[in-house]
Amino acid sequence: MVDGARLIDRVAGALSQQTDAVIVCGREEAGFTCIADRPEADMGPLGGLNAALAYAALNGFDAVLSAPCDVPQLPQDLHLQLVDGLGQMPDHARYVQDQPVVGLWPASLASTLDQYILDGGRALYGFAEMAGAHGIQLRTPLANINRPEDLPKT
Repeated sequence: MVDGARLIDRVAGALSQQTDAVIVCGREEAGFTCIADRPEADMGPLGGLNAALAYAALNGFDAVLSAPCDVPQLPQDLHLQLVDGLGQMPDHARYVQDQPVVGLWPASLASTLDQYILDGGRALYGFAEMAGAHGIQLRTPLANINRPEDLPKT
């Protein structure tokens, strides 16, 4: 909990202001549309991103704006920061340099990520490099909550 809200609800709230749909990958969470990691469970962020890209491609979405549930202070203009304020989807994926799970990924990369995993790829940075993704610095660094000690002190 951060400021009385669950981490996942804070992230979903920030993303819902910038996207057409919020999907939880890799686990069941009441109140959300949930999908399994792809191609199998317990693949970490790469399996979640692969599931999200496949879902996006299948359901007519142009892109995936991704974030883990342990980054509770996403900027309200994350999407715009990732596209450098252009207001349109760039040709290449974009991700936050120090948090590669936070990114904007064209749905057209779904089959590319499937193949990357099939060929043995397991690293998100490796996929980002192979896909020609651009690392972006946000105006304010993101806090990552991995342990209770990482929670903001109030």
